[in-house]
Amino acid sequence: MRLRLIYLHQYFTFPNETGGTRSYDLARSFVNKGINICIISATSDPKYDNDKRWNVIERDGLVVHYIYLPYGNHLSYFKRISVFFQFLWYSTFRLFKENADVILATSTPLTIGIPPLIKKIIKGTPYIFEVRDVWPEAVIAIGAIKNKIIQRGLYFLEKIIYKHASYIVPLSTDMRQSIMTRYPQYSKKTEIVIENIAEIQRFESGSVDKIVLKEIIGIEPRFSILYAGTFGKVNGIDYVVKLAKRTIQIDPNLVYILLGSGGEKETVVKLAEKEGVLNKNVFILNSVAKQELPSWYSRVDMGSSFVTNIPELWANSANKFFDTLASGRPILINHEGWQAKVIRDKNIGYVLPIEITFDFAKEFVDYTYDSELYKVQSNNALKEAKEKYSLAVATEKYLTVLSKIDV
Repeated sequence: MRLRLIYLHQYFTFPNETGGTRSYDLARSFVNKGINICIISATSDPKYDNDKRWNVIERDGLVVHYIYLPYGNHLSYFKRISVFFQFLWYSTFRLFKENADVILATSTPLTIGIPPLIKKIIKGTPYIFEVRDVWPEAVIAIGAIKNKIIQRGLYFLEKIIYKHASYIVPLSTDMRQSIMTRYPQYSKKTEIVIENIAEIQRFESGSVDKIVLKEIIGIEPRFSILYAGTFGKVNGIDYVVKLAKRTIQIDPNLVYILLGSGGEKETVVKLAEKEGVLNKNVFILNSVAKQELPSWYSRVDMGSSFVTNIPELWANSANKFFDTLASGRPILINHEGWQAKVIRDKNIGYVLPIEITFDFAKEFVDYTYDSELYKVQSNNALKEAKEKYSLAVATEKYLTVLSKIDV
């Protein structure tokens, strides 16, 4: 009998939508391995705003159960928390209506672990908890939750979810280390780290004929850097503006293209305008669907990923990092942690300092002129993507996890 797996992901997206497609790619791969998949998710798409509580669709071989709960980075923290708890409530009941041998719950938020926890306690159904961000450590570090009682409550919830999970899958070695500092007793449960996915096939088969930079930004840059992601507080995209202000004095033809949306986007636009770099060497555009990203990466020289200066965020496993490698481009980041180590060890990009002095900016500009190094890093990036972070590698790791669960 085929293994029945419920995939619980509050923000599941298809490739023609904006956002990460890790869950989509893994779910499709699981189906190809003979696993029966049911996905439970929320959506902001108004076409699902109807009289039905749940809308069930079949697409690309996947069965997806959607509940309409509009969500976005632009919402206040209180409203976002409200959406989390609404999904928790409704998805718990939905989970009990569906039969499964195992549940895969992927965070964030941490509350995504409550529905499978309840089903495990009542029905005995085992679950895997995938840690995409280390909650509550990260949200406390950025100051989003300051109430000590709530903090203790979240740490207690984390402990209970981890205790009852059959397996815990962190998305980076740093995330695993973070978990181990608090719960060393769960070493066996977290022994397999499955990073985000460099979806190489999508980038190799993507259209490369649509993007003409000069038509979009008005100039033909000497060297271009792409940021494609969220404009949120944790991303700290104001850093790019500060970097651009430094480098425009040295080389105005080194440009930064920022694609995305989020609560801090308007602030970043205003800062870029104030600093005199907007539409000069900083170009801020709208989000694009995941399937359009290959076209963009094929037309730029480098990808990038940024976080604000909080060490707890260095453990992240950002899609931007892996998309860049899959496209065969060097990666630019502004923080330490496991990604910085990989960049240096494998020679696949450049790690910027948190504080951007003129001297550091000059060093970075000089780096962009090194054409031989660029070729080496581009080749190394694609090689690393294929060997370490491909969908095939991630799928085999997950099949190993599933084989360890008594269903």
